[in-house]
Amino acid sequence: MAKSEIRLPAIFGDHMVLQQQSDAPLWGTALANKTVEVTTSWDNRTYFTNTDNTGKWRLKVHTPNAGGPYDITITDGAPFKLSDILIGEVWVCSGQSNMAMTFKGFINQPVLDANKTVALSHNNSIRLFTVKRKASLNKLEELSGKWLQSNPENVSNFSATAYHFGNMLQEVLQVPVGLICSSWGGTRIEPWISKDGLKEFNWVPEPEMDKEERVTHRIPTTLYNGMIHPLAGFGIKGVIWYQGESNKAEYKEYEKLLPGLINNWRAEWGIGDFPFYYAQIAPYNYNVPGLNSALLREAQLKASTAVENTGMISLMDIGEEKNIHPSNKQVGGERFAYLALAKAYGITGIVYSGPVLKEVKIEGPLVKLSFDHAVNGLTTFGKKLTNFKIAGKDKRFYPAHATINWQGITLFSAFVPEPVAVRYAFDDFVVGELFNNAGLPASSFRTDDWEVYN
Repeated sequence: MAKSEIRLPAIFGDHMVLQQQSDAPLWGTALANKTVEVTTSWDNRTYFTNTDNTGKWRLKVHTPNAGGPYDITITDGAPFKLSDILIGEVWVCSGQSNMAMTFKGFINQPVLDANKTVALSHNNSIRLFTVKRKASLNKLEELSGKWLQSNPENVSNFSATAYHFGNMLQEVLQVPVGLICSSWGGTRIEPWISKDGLKEFNWVPEPEMDKEERVTHRIPTTLYNGMIHPLAGFGIKGVIWYQGESNKAEYKEYEKLLPGLINNWRAEWGIGDFPFYYAQIAPYNYNVPGLNSALLREAQLKASTAVENTGMISLMDIGEEKNIHPSNKQVGGERFAYLALAKAYGITGIVYSGPVLKEVKIEGPLVKLSFDHAVNGLTTFGKKLTNFKIAGKDKRFYPAHATINWQGITLFSAFVPEPVAVRYAFDDFVVGELFNNAGLPASSFRTDDWEVYN
């Protein structure tokens, strides 16, 4: 029997999940100028295409409603079969270490309730793919990794944030879920954007090897080239993103780079403005003189209204003063799921955002705040509001006495008889204390644009 010359990128394999109700791309290589046939078992339909003179081929297969397992048979004369394929919802999960952090945690940095979550992780309707780390100055066609079933051994080595996100999606939607984690700790945003995507940001240096002639994960475009471009085009529902800590000092640039990354990935995927949800970095004591990471959180908050079909989750309540990797990964993963379930899947009744400042009214010495995403009001769950500060024209901020009422929050300070500006939780490390009734926290925010000092 002739040996098949079909070769597929690693993202296509046994146990994979294809996006339901879509025209899902398949691609690979075979002998040059050959006919390739693809047969899908869910409808017994056969698709035909020809390889080009370099052996490359590409086509799209129509996927049904969620289900499986199914097979796909690909032949160039000799058959090649992919087995145990599910049809469902596929999400890319990317960013730096807080996305990369597996249930095993980092040295002396655990993940909360990891052992219990791992023990309960047998679920044949969840499939996992971790992209092996790779930096490249050139766009790569292939990456390393393989689809795995959800069980304790595999889940223990998978992103905790991504798993909690996918687990809730699967439980609510009752369809298979595929999670593709492509992340790398300690990385800035610039390496995750393609060269074309960086053209509008003239302050970003040209990609080139470092002084020791190495290609590293710190060079612009290198992670897009090695870890995103080989995926681009694979059928997905959307992306979740957890990154920003490494860009904390360049908050003004980040406010533009994050929308730039979103638009860049959407252009590269070519399937429209898919959902893109991201985490605001959690409070942490960076202890860098003259630097306040609340400015990076502010840049992320502003970016949430700069691009259509995006959303941001706040993690103001789970930050740890001496640990940049919050142990409570379940909260982040599930808040991503609330966003997706409400906005991408249209499930009504699910609250997906914490309170967002709507209006500021100054009445003499009083400052009155009202909020969106607080239909049933605000709460501190019994704690005192201590993170509000107000200032007059002298730009000197004083702690404000803050009270919650049916309209929102009223602020007052005897030291500020004529207030003009408000700040909430605008510090490196702070424990968020303002929530809506769904238990989702407000982001740090301010109403001024003055210089901020740590």
